[in-house]
Parts: sequence; structure tokens; C-alpha cells
Amino acid sequence: MTDTTTTPTTAATAHPAHAPSGAQVVLRHGGHEAVVTEVGATLRAYTVDGLDVVQPYDESEIAPASHGAVLAPWPNRLRDGAYTFDGTDHQVPVNEVARMTALHGLVCWVRFEVSARTTTEAEDAVELTHRIVQTSGYPFDVALTVRYALTDAGLTVTTTATNDGAHRAPYGVGFHPWLSTRGAAVDDCTLRLDADTRITTDDRLLPVGTEPVAGPYDHRVAQALAGATLDDAFVGVLRDADGLSWAELATPDGRTTRLWMDETFGSWQVCTGDFINPPSIRRSAVAVEPQTCYADAFRTGELLVTLEPGGTHTSRWGLTLA
Repeated sequence: MTDTTTTPTTAATAHPAHAPSGAQVVLRHGGHEAVVTEVGATLRAYTVDGLDVVQPYDESEIAPASHGAVLAPWPNRLRDGAYTFDGTDHQVPVNEVARMTALHGLVCWVRFEVSARTTTEAEDAVELTHRIVQTSGYPFDVALTVRYALTDAGLTVTTTATNDGAHRAPYGVGFHPWLSTRGAAVDDCTLRLDADTRITTDDRLLPVGTEPVAGPYDHRVAQALAGATLDDAFVGVLRDADGLSWAELATPDGRTTRLWMDETFGSWQVCTGDFINPPSIRRSAVAVEPQTCYADAFRTGELLVTLEPGGTHTSRWGLTLA
């Protein structure tokens, strides 16, 4: 009798599926290469001509500080994990215990399914899908599709949320790329950001008000990050003629990482990582996060998307190295 073993096939490039981030999909186009993971549909790495655009983490690691994460159905923090929507109170798990908040939504640590893989002369792309599991804390039938595509212009990320349920659903999305300094100190980099208003926060990093950007918070013109300690949301988003808002991180090697977001995103979050864990990655990169809404939107309603039954919401952002 002969023993035979069948190995399941996957649309992902052959990497160990038992890695913490699951199967890995490697995209390549010209000098661009990106690695997208099954768990969380996370952007684990992105390089241009061999240079890091985002700070990568190893396939054998758990994503250390929301590196490359998809933040849905809400980005950032939710006070006490509690909110009221259409007259009903809801409670989701608190996962940032020190601040008693629910941080970064529900899909960072779930497996997405690779639903499409496309390689053409124009692009190399992958599409991943996940239906959010309905719970008493989020009893809404929302399906997510995240598409990563590499072209000559760089990486474009398109996210579509669809409400397949019978009731309205609260929704927001964000992304958490840590932009690489390519070995330079954060203090030796400059940041430009298209936003004119800062969200002020309490000691739990929850919003309490707004103020015009000034001093170390004003990056409408590129400003050095030397001495700046940022973990701040910005609104009053400025846009170009195409409706895009831009962030640019310039590094001492003469290169600039350029990140854009479309008109569906109403907020930026910028973090220099001074207090994150593990300590080894503090101030080693700069998180620049497109967000459709900022912290506590499920409670405040600020910039919150309401998905009607059968409704969809599509957002796009992207980045490249110049």
C-alpha cells in the first residue's frame, strides 16, 4: 500500500502557510515588488529597485506594530470599545488595555481569501476578500475586498466594503504603512503633509477638539522631523486638481516616498513611533496612515460612513518611491 499526500494549492506564491501572517502573495512589476499576506490582507513589504518603501517585517514574525495592516470596520481607537448605532448599544472587545480602547477594527488578525490574481503587461495584482463575522458588538453583514496592484506608477490599494445585510452598518477604513527611512534616523528625514487642522486628544489619545496646524504639527511645507513626537490625526485635508491628498517622506539618501489618498479618505494619522512596542522599532520608521475617519468615529459620527443595505463604499490610496 502506498501512502500519498496531497498538498492544497493556493493562488499565493509558495511560502509556508503556517507563518504567522499565513500564505504570502508576491507581486512584481518592473522594479517594484510587494508582499501581501493572507492574514489581515497586510502589506508586509514593498520595494522599488531593491529599496524599502515600507518598513518590512519577516515572514516568521507577527506584525509588530500594525505594520501594513488593514484597519476596518474602523481605524484607530474606539473609547471603551462601546458605541451606539441606530439606537442600539454595542460592545466590542477592548484590545488596547492600557488605554481601554478597541484599536484598529476587527480584521487585522483574520484570514482573507485570495479571490483573484491578475498578471498582465500593465500590472501585477491580487484581490483578497473577507466577510466580517457578525457578533453582538458588530452585528452587520459587511464583506471586504482589498485589491493590491503594482504598475509603473507604483502600488495602488483599492478597498470595497459591501453591506449584504438588512440593516444599516457603521463603517470606516484605514491603512497602517510604516514608511521606511532606509536606515536613516527619523530626525534626519522631512515630512510634507496635505492637511491644515490637527485633532487634539486626551491622555488616551481620543479626540477632544481641533486646532489649526502650527509649529511641529504644520507640515504643509516639508519640515524636518528632528525632535518631533507625533501620534496625531489631521483633517482639513488639502487636495490637488485630481482630488488627491499627498504625504511625502524625504530621506537622506535623496529619495522621497510619496503616498496619496483619494477623496473618500478624510483624515491622515502620523506616528513617529516614540512609545510603541517593541522598543527596538521606536523611531525606526514613520507611520503615515490614510483614514476615512479618525478615532472614536463610531461614537462621535465624525466622518463616519453609513452603509445602507446593499450599499458599497470604495476607497483608493497608493504609494511609490521617487
